[in-house]
Amino acid sequence: MWVANPGVSRGRRREFWRLIACGVPTEVAADAIGVAHCNGKRWFVKAGGMPPMDLAELSGRFLGPAERELIGLGLAAGKSQAQLARELGRARSTISREVRRNQAVDQHRRRGPAYRPRWAQYKAEQRARRPKPSKLASDQVLHEQVQRRLEKRLSPRQISKRLERDFPDDERMRVSHETIYRSLYVQGRGELRRELAKCLRTGRAVRRPRARTERRGTIPNMILISERPAEVEDRAVPGHWEGDLILGAYGRSAIGTLVERSTRFAMLLHLPEDHGAETVRDALVAKMLTLPTQLRRSLTWDRGSELAKHTEITFAADLPIYFCDPASPWQRGSNENTNGLLRQYFPKSTDLSGYHPDYLDFVAAELNDRPRETLGWDSPAERMRALLFPDEHGRVATTG
Repeated sequence: MWVANPGVSRGRRREFWRLIACGVPTEVAADAIGVAHCNGKRWFVKAGGMPPMDLAELSGRFLGPAERELIGLGLAAGKSQAQLARELGRARSTISREVRRNQAVDQHRRRGPAYRPRWAQYKAEQRARRPKPSKLASDQVLHEQVQRRLEKRLSPRQISKRLERDFPDDERMRVSHETIYRSLYVQGRGELRRELAKCLRTGRAVRRPRARTERRGTIPNMILISERPAEVEDRAVPGHWEGDLILGAYGRSAIGTLVERSTRFAMLLHLPEDHGAETVRDALVAKMLTLPTQLRRSLTWDRGSELAKHTEITFAADLPIYFCDPASPWQRGSNENTNGLLRQYFPKSTDLSGYHPDYLDFVAAELNDRPRETLGWDSPAERMRALLFPDEHGRVATTG
């Protein structure tokens, strides 16, 4: 559990976490509130990179100190609760509940229960103290479902949405992705094993985004993405693919990745010897020829020299190939996202040449079995099956 430094005020600590949420480094945030760098780093690590609940910024959903002061002044002036609700832009029931649950006896004037803003604010802060027991700590069935899906490398948001679909009539099987993240990252919660954080896409025990940079080569005679058919953009027509390589240690080994834009269906290319133009050509042609013609409409690739034989690929597989603009990985967004997911299976700075083709097929199948928000929480395998077997209705049964 995150423990505050008693010598630093709540306001300064809240400002520290506000700066962190804006992407400011811990050292800069610590300087801004006047504490040592080591303190800022310690707060960040112990909290798992997430602001403690009692220091989070108040949302418009809850009454704040200023509103409570206005309520107290208004009641003292004889205003009705309905009038105060109109002035504050709140529901009348909100004001009524606030006054009823936060009354205190005025011992100095010997009066009966009256609304005291500071007392109300104090009680509200006490009620908001965290952590509190979560559903993952109290419901063993839900705990096991979440843990099993994390072990299959589903993201917390995928787990949350898929539980709603898999258990539509069981309200107990509802948990937000933020609850899952907190149980993984914040020390002392204990709902999930800390080592399960390694099953997340980032594999980190602290929640912090990090930029990734990539280096790409260039090739001659490219057909640019600006010449790609307009039908590719809206993803309505299947059969348009995005491709790239993920590299191993020192760039000496690689695995080819292919993602279909409309279904997000992924395939992997086995490149055990090298990832030169001829090897990639042969592997790519062999993989694409396993698909029916209607699913080989185009391929979009980054500017890597591994596709120097692109004209030969186009001729052999009847597959037009288009190349992205320089330094524009978002033009292959689906492929970039998939490459990030694949790092859970193929970590950076490792030798990728030793993986067996069967394992690559297993990894692709597991990725294709993941529910996706962009597909309405269908999986790529379900969408691809609907394309290949249009006369069959219903979804493909997911593993697990």
